[in-house]
Amino acid sequence: MGGQSQHSQANISRLLRRALRAHVGGELAKAERLYNTVLGRHPENFDALHGLGRLHFARGRLDTALVLLQSAVQIDAGRAEGFSSLGLVFHCLGRFQDALKSYDAGLALDPGDAELLNRRGVALLELRRPHEAIKDFKRVLAANADHLDALGNYGNALLKLNRPQDALAAYDRALALTPENARLLTNRAAALRRLDRPREALMSASRALAAKPDFAEARFVESVARLTLGDLAGGWRGYEARWSVGFLAAQRRSFAAPLWRGEEPVAGKTILLHAEQGFGDAIQFVRYAPLLARRGAKIILEVRRQLVPLLAELPGIAAVVAHGDRLPHFDLHCPLMSLPLAFATELATIPAQVPYLAATQDRIAVWRQRLPKTRPLVGLVWSGEPSHDNDLNRSIELATLAPLLAVPDLTFVSLQHDLRERDAPALQNSPSLVRLVPRFGDFADTAAVVALLDAVVAVDTAVAHLTGALGKPLLLLLPFAADFRWLRERTDSPWYPTARLYRQPTFGDWQSAAAAAAADLAKLVAASRRLSA
Repeated sequence: MGGQSQHSQANISRLLRRALRAHVGGELAKAERLYNTVLGRHPENFDALHGLGRLHFARGRLDTALVLLQSAVQIDAGRAEGFSSLGLVFHCLGRFQDALKSYDAGLALDPGDAELLNRRGVALLELRRPHEAIKDFKRVLAANADHLDALGNYGNALLKLNRPQDALAAYDRALALTPENARLLTNRAAALRRLDRPREALMSASRALAAKPDFAEARFVESVARLTLGDLAGGWRGYEARWSVGFLAAQRRSFAAPLWRGEEPVAGKTILLHAEQGFGDAIQFVRYAPLLARRGAKIILEVRRQLVPLLAELPGIAAVVAHGDRLPHFDLHCPLMSLPLAFATELATIPAQVPYLAATQDRIAVWRQRLPKTRPLVGLVWSGEPSHDNDLNRSIELATLAPLLAVPDLTFVSLQHDLRERDAPALQNSPSLVRLVPRFGDFADTAAVVALLDAVVAVDTAVAHLTGALGKPLLLLLPFAADFRWLRERTDSPWYPTARLYRQPTFGDWQSAAAAAAADLAKLVAASRRLSA
């Protein structure tokens, strides 16, 4: 019996070796057949389950791979490679916390495993924990300074932490090992953009596309560089690549009705315009809806629920539907941020007539009773949504705006939707800043308050776009290397004629931007006194 058992085990080992050779050699059908042969004889064979799970993962069959790999680690919880493979499947399913648990289990068995450490760091980046991720990448690089994946991921973590110069250095180290790596060149372009070097970013993205012409991320980064430089025609074309990039890919909509690209006549047809990305993006690009209505189209507008009451007043709109609600019939559709391309928008042809949005009189009447009676009244927004990818770069601590709050004879009104703990001391020490109660229910409330103000000072948030769309004076505080829509080296905006831009002169220098805005606010007070005299 012992001899038979040994013979059987030797046969299984031979089958597994053949399966592995076929797997590594790309003969996946053969490898799958051999793995299944082993499992037919020994259903609890870790190596066969693990290999078959990895094979199904490579074919994109994530659910099948998950079942197989979970079975493998239940059978043998002492194999670090099983947890590494399982974590990767969880990661690709978007279950980043589960991925992290798997990697931790593997590292408990093999604390120095470079692959596990690297993958754990990537999961931490997805969980918005870049400080912890950096520690994992550093451990890998301490053991192997030329670990290519860890170098690139280390750069990504540094970029998340608003350290683009250090990120650039990491990417350059990695590119010294593989000069034509499209992903590294693309990430390098993103770092250069953050350093306000868009021409160099454009060159790096172009190199990436030369190496890999169908690489959507490179096309997207290239488009952002072009838009930043004012090349709207080329920029909007490339910006369509966003639907294959990161979180934006998940926002892509599939409809039976065809996409409107600007060429097909729309008179007499119903077209669905659907919002994407943030509230500010919807507010900025909804300006195109009335233009389509003038061409004879019936416009159905789909936006997030908080925008519905505000945009219901937009001229030429047949219906405004909250995202998630049932849509009526339509003949064509177009994402809001594809409208500039459909209208062949260039700098000189931006539809910048303001106001194109308005607050309702009933809401204005309600909020007038809640506002201070003093003048001038200035709205203030100093931070945006914490989950925003660039929040670390665009949001400000309230204390940084002390020069603004110190301008005499001004009353500030907080337009913040949410307040952060870090701002509590500054709030207590800012008697000129009024917090409205109750909070805004939706953007129609915010619009009503903005309509009653003399000006708004804001960072790059939805309220800034709303202020510009309402045609109210906007003092916009922008980070170094601001978002592409604000272009470069100008104090005005072709999108919002009533906006004045205050840019960080160097990376992280909010004090200079705040001081310049404070000086202009002081002039506003002086002008108000002259008018009332």
